Amino acid sequence: MKLNGTSLNTPPIKEITNLSNFSVDDIGDEHLSTSLDTPLREDAFEMDDELKIELIEKHFREIMHVLGLDLTDDSLKGTPRRVAKMYVQEIFSGLNPANKPKVALFDNKYKYNEMLVEKDITFHSNCEHHFVPIFGKAHVAYISSGKVIGLSKINRIVQFFAKRPQVQERLTVQIANELKEALQTEHVAIVIDAKHMCVSSRGVSDVNSTTVTAHYSGKFQEEATKQEFLKYLQLS
Repeated sequence: MKLNGTSLNTPPIKEITNLSNFSVDDIGDEHLSTSLDTPLREDAFEMDDELKIELIEKHFREIMHVLGLDLTDDSLKGTPRRVAKMYVQEIFSGLNPANKPKVALFDNKYKYNEMLVEKDITFHSNCEHHFVPIFGKAHVAYISSGKVIGLSKINRIVQFFAKRPQVQERLTVQIANELKEALQTEHVAIVIDAKHMCVSSRGVSDVNSTTVTAHYSGKFQEEATKQEFLKYLQLS
């Protein structure tokens, strides 16, 4: 895999600490993130899913009407309902903590003390700035501190945090922090390589670039361990 795009280890060109004096047009396509946590209202889950679907359907129908689409057409009349169900039950289902995967820990009875690498985890997410897809692969590694989890749980954790409006930097750190908590270890590494449709299908319309982000903690901050991980991924 070719290393392309940007990394969390790259210092920012400029730092913006207060956005209150900037308009949406001033910020433009900057992928700004204001916190590690996904921005959610305190009452985000007081409304049940069926009511959310009903309201989104109503509002999306109005969006389509404003765009001039004929909602009596057989191909379009079911679209508002389909979009609403997709938002709530599928592509943004990771917003709801009730959907968080349950992780069971097991003793590391094999006494396997080397890194375990789960690579090429395919995911789909959505850019929170334009609500268009982000898609790519996550590569995850950890070194056991005495506990292990089922391999599929790593994939499920990646998918859970991907299924919400995201920026890639936040997605990377959220996955890493969840794995550290679930595995009870600081020895975690993650690299995400993804394409952003907000870059390729609009704006600059660059269809070839990808974005790379990374997080290394514990033993993976040691250069030899980090390079071993990247060698498995053929990124260095």
